[in-house]
Amino acid sequence: MLFASKRQNRLPGFGLTIGYTLLYLSLIILLPLTALMLKSASTPWSELLATLTHPRVSSALRLTFGASFLAALINTLFGSIIAWSLVRYRFFGSRFFDAIVDLPFAMPTAVSGIALMAIYGPNGPVGSFLLPWGIQTAISFLGVLIALIFIGLPFVVRTMQPAMEELDAEMEQAAASLGASRWQTFTRVTLPSILPAMITGFTLAFARSLGEYGSVVYMSGNLPNKTEIISLVISNKIEESDISGASAVAMVLLLATFASLMMVQGIQWFANKKTGRA
Repeated sequence: MLFASKRQNRLPGFGLTIGYTLLYLSLIILLPLTALMLKSASTPWSELLATLTHPRVSSALRLTFGASFLAALINTLFGSIIAWSLVRYRFFGSRFFDAIVDLPFAMPTAVSGIALMAIYGPNGPVGSFLLPWGIQTAISFLGVLIALIFIGLPFVVRTMQPAMEELDAEMEQAAASLGASRWQTFTRVTLPSILPAMITGFTLAFARSLGEYGSVVYMSGNLPNKTEIISLVISNKIEESDISGASAVAMVLLLATFASLMMVQGIQWFANKKTGRA
């Protein structure tokens, strides 16, 4: 009887839609990733280790992971402020600013890189202004950071907005009526409610930054051992027909991205369990 009731609760076409979903995801996602893992697994460990410890590769890995982490931190701070302003306040042009948050999603990454170079390059208005002060905003670590901040900001804002919209304003008002200061209200009432979304936004921005190519390749200058990102190293290895080396480096990014996404799933599961929705 229990089995029959479960079958009756399912929507019609359950088997067909699930089968199509699994087949589509397997063809589009699982098979390419499996091929990458098998290619990396077929490479001798000594060769893999030699590839990953090569000075050019290790330098690009440090730059990519370090800049991605820092960009995600900056985006988490300022993206939370932007999300708060767009949710809590109504001002002239708020819908316009809310719409342009999605521009990095829609713009081709190469176009983003050209646009950033036009502003922050040596001949751009910002780049030329800061250059006499010894601040090089392009062809430097700062250029990589600016590009990663640009492409990662929407992930934080769009993740934070739903959480802020669900905040119970009455709880904040109750805390204020009991004598809590604004800082106490924020740290003890508001922050615990939005913290899972904040961590999720940070993780998504970090994972997105790891694999960025188009916008960063213009801003970085691609100087080996200085401003070369790991995506460009992979591209160069493919052009040199070093498929094993490219697969080994790509596996590092894949594992880091997969770990980040699993972390997001864990945070969402924990948040849903805490609120009783799991």
